[in-house]
Amino acid sequence: MARVAIITSFAAALLGLPWTAAAQGVRPYSVVGDAVPESLTGTRGDAARGRALLVERASTCILCHSGPFPEQKFQGDLAPNLSGSGGRWSEGQLRLRLVDASRLNAATIMPSYYRVDGLNRVGTSWRGKPILSAEQIEDIVAYLATLRD
Repeated sequence: MARVAIITSFAAALLGLPWTAAAQGVRPYSVVGDAVPESLTGTRGDAARGRALLVERASTCILCHSGPFPEQKFQGDLAPNLSGSGGRWSEGQLRLRLVDASRLNAATIMPSYYRVDGLNRVGTSWRGKPILSAEQIEDIVAYLATLRD
């Protein structure tokens, strides 16, 4: 559990403004089975912006994940390779993994990038604030959905 808190705090600290969604609040969403089937914004994200967010070191994605990002020398190996993500999971399943991966695996070290309630050991200045905005989540989902083997 301490590892989750450290990674979540690290992600939050690295992201800082303007990466955080602190001023935007959290839009309601529904979890159906293993997915958040509806877009958080009501529209499809932009895959190019999603890729840019994902490979940016400040987003923390590639600190744990690797994938088809040849321009990034150092990629993580703590989490699944993102290559083929769009072939393995639906957009709704990808969205849930970003919004709140702990719904799928209570022991995950992946931070809840959008969920804000019921979290433990969150810094005072981050309580009630998502790490990524709804738009950023949708952009990353749009990009991951393009990654097919």
